[in-house]
Amino acid sequence: MKVLVVDDQQLMREGLVALLDLVDDVEVVGDAGDGEQALRLVAEVRPDVVLMDLRMPVMDGVEATRRIARAHPEVAVVVLTTYDDDRSVDSALLAGARGYLTKDAGRAEIAAALRSAAAGQSTFSAAVSRRLVDALSRAAPPPVSACPDGLTVREVEVLRLVAGGLSNAEIGSALFIAETTVKTHINNAFAKIGVRNRTEAAAYARDTLL
Repeated sequence: MKVLVVDDQQLMREGLVALLDLVDDVEVVGDAGDGEQALRLVAEVRPDVVLMDLRMPVMDGVEATRRIARAHPEVAVVVLTTYDDDRSVDSALLAGARGYLTKDAGRAEIAAALRSAAAGQSTFSAAVSRRLVDALSRAAPPPVSACPDGLTVREVEVLRLVAGGLSNAEIGSALFIAETTVKTHINNAFAKIGVRNRTEAAAYARDTLL
């Protein structure tokens, strides 16, 4: 798995590179100090995942994530930042980040998030996961007036949450159903709409259901 590290603090950047060099299945293919450098390197080295800081000079991580998602949709972005406030989380996820960790994460957690992102799945720190689940629990879901492609109302609800980047466990918590039930709904929905993975399902949900 090829990883590009982006952080404006040189000490932090070098520390992350050294840390990831200890992970067997990770190859650090470059590092950048701002979003503009990151965009150039993504085009040059074609990483599988970008580990992205948010607040940087020249171009911040949110804008860099948005441009990477637009120009290189095959490249996943995992945010690693000090901040876990609602505005930072929402901005990163709306820009297309596939994971969101805070800088107190350890090597194992960062490596797991990179693997999940490369596989088309989402990973969030515990604090961010709680924030997302709480927000979903408080917010009334948009009404389902019609279910396209033979989907059930529950399958539509699950696909909307997949598009929001939630894991199966987080979807189960938000909808008060078992994780195994979530998997069943996802498998049935994937078969009905003809997609193969969560990334394609999220794109379908954003285009058709949101």
